[in-house]
Amino acid sequence: MKACAELSLSPAHEVTHAVVMGDLIASEDATTVRALHARFNAAIDWANRSGGAGVMSPLTITLGDEFQGVAATLQGGLQLIRGLRARLLADDIPCRFVLGAVRLETPVNPARAWNMMGQGLAASRRRLEDKRDPNAYRFEIPVDPAVQGLMDALGAGLTDIETGWTDRQRQVVLASQAEAAAPLAARLGMSVQTLYKIRRAGRYDLYERQWGALMAMTGRLDQVLGLTTP
Repeated sequence: MKACAELSLSPAHEVTHAVVMGDLIASEDATTVRALHARFNAAIDWANRSGGAGVMSPLTITLGDEFQGVAATLQGGLQLIRGLRARLLADDIPCRFVLGAVRLETPVNPARAWNMMGQGLAASRRRLEDKRDPNAYRFEIPVDPAVQGLMDALGAGLTDIETGWTDRQRQVVLASQAEAAAPLAARLGMSVQTLYKIRRAGRYDLYERQWGALMAMTGRLDQVLGLTTP
């Protein structure tokens, strides 16, 4: 983290906001497009409500299965991504995301994430459109290539863990983010011992450790870049 503390940004690269972009994977192959669209819209609405004051321009569906929005901070944007990814995975909807640090040169649109321009938006879009990259969590952070590389690697690790889950492991690991073990086990009709066994098989501890590292990194970057929630 010492390297981050020594970073010096030039005015041309001044970061003002975080952009969140994402899209659904192979949505055209869905057996029921109408049902997919309804779940997708519900997830986007939920993410905007849960983001609170940190969402400067709400996540907006732009082209069928693509969406974007603007957050006040990188950490806030990452929290949006984590919540939305978990909600979509719970509905068995594959998706990918980009978190980018941007310099907006037009006013923030508080109603829809449209009609805004600035540095970093195009680069973030290019990261999202790279269909060869299997990583569900991508980053466009014009601060230090090494930092971005580490964040991308953590994202790839999270994606790898998620890809290996069984349906039961996915249910338990994702629910464990918001519920304590005992009440969750009772709700799912299993013993706490069984719950822990499923979490171990789903690599829950490593998953949470990697998420913690990403959250800490975005929080530190927000400090360096001077990004704060209003």
